[in-house]
Amino acid sequence: MSKVAKRMKNLPPGQALILYYAVAILLGAVALSLPIAAHGEPLSFLDALFTATSAQCVTGLIVVDTGTKLTLFGQLVVLLLIQIGGLGITTFSVYLFFYLGMGVGIRDRWMIQETLLHSPVDSMRDLIRGVFLLTLIIEGAGTVLLSIAFVPEMGLGKGLYYALFHSISAFCNAGFSLFPDSLVGYRNNPLVNLTVIGLIVLGGLGFLVMKEVIDLCKQRKGRRRLSLHSRLVFLTSAILVFGGALLIGLLEWPTSFASLGTGESLWTALFQSVTARTAGFNSIDLNLLEVPTLFLMMFLMFVGASPGSCGGGIKTTSLALFVVVLYSRLKGNPHTNVHRRTLPEAAASKVLTLVMTALLFLAVAVFALLAVQLQGLSASASRGVFLEYTFEAISAFATVGLSLGATAKLLPLGKLLIILLMFVGRVGLLTVAFAMLYRSREDAVQYAEENIMIG
Repeated sequence: MSKVAKRMKNLPPGQALILYYAVAILLGAVALSLPIAAHGEPLSFLDALFTATSAQCVTGLIVVDTGTKLTLFGQLVVLLLIQIGGLGITTFSVYLFFYLGMGVGIRDRWMIQETLLHSPVDSMRDLIRGVFLLTLIIEGAGTVLLSIAFVPEMGLGKGLYYALFHSISAFCNAGFSLFPDSLVGYRNNPLVNLTVIGLIVLGGLGFLVMKEVIDLCKQRKGRRRLSLHSRLVFLTSAILVFGGALLIGLLEWPTSFASLGTGESLWTALFQSVTARTAGFNSIDLNLLEVPTLFLMMFLMFVGASPGSCGGGIKTTSLALFVVVLYSRLKGNPHTNVHRRTLPEAAASKVLTLVMTALLFLAVAVFALLAVQLQGLSASASRGVFLEYTFEAISAFATVGLSLGATAKLLPLGKLLIILLMFVGRVGLLTVAFAMLYRSREDAVQYAEENIMIG
């Protein structure tokens, strides 16, 4: 075995996960920079890298229009990156190892555990096979439903292709669209709205949650009960989706929704609430929305989808646990109790670390992006675009893909910052931190305690 291969095999799990994603992005960038991938002038390597990162990290931010600039080859490269990124490249590699009879090592089991699971399973082989099968069924159903709307307008071949592309993009929470205006032209179409919303929600629940629901439906006897994880996922997701839709509707009813019918307004409010949960499609021009609505959408983007899903963000269970921990501590309860269960202190510490690290990382990233993009602008002009770049940074970090138009204004260094945000947001902030700081702490020293004043 060569030194490189031996070193690759002995990489810590976090570093291996980062390497897998980085290699896939680089290969995708090379493919997208080829003349065959674009109409007219080939994409610059930076634009190809940006597009490949956005697709692999299932974000949806674009510097070139996918439907008009990219050829069929380029679009298929993007679609492949979306599918690989949505399922997780580790899932693909582990399934390949299973298929070749090579077995799965401890490192690959760790990565699958972090990507898909909250508790151990009996058979990794059955889990990965189930993930692929479930993905195929859901994306196939989405393709059939969307083709009912697209085929009569575009013809059989083009309609089926558009249906397949948007079905995969929606389920993987990627937000890439072949339409220049995303799904604005279909905001009053119940079939398209319900199908895309359904695909986004299913893709954002997490594979283990869907598997648990399926297993419960198959169970004929005995007590049926969802795990605490699944109950928190469903409860938090419902509050965010319907609460967000209600607030968006109330905030926008007198302004941007004034010219829309009642039904169209309801569809638009619900769609924007769902898509802000890391999907990236839009059915209305976001620049028409009020500032409070955009702030609400930034919060929804920051939270994102659920663990083990195709989406990004800090995850729904992290928000739920953060609220529960805060409530417990304010009441003076040293334990974290929810739904008649006590959560491990390690989970409480991890979620506090995750939320605070994400906020600090975003603050630094927004500062850096503003410093790069606003250099040389007047004070009045700088204040006018502050919201655009803050929205852009959160959208990239949460792998959402919604934009107020800042993507087109990005300078080369600004594009690199957004690429970094998308990458870190997809592989996981704590994964990156642990990979960079990886070392054994068995010999950690504990000194004498001394208190300090707080607050």
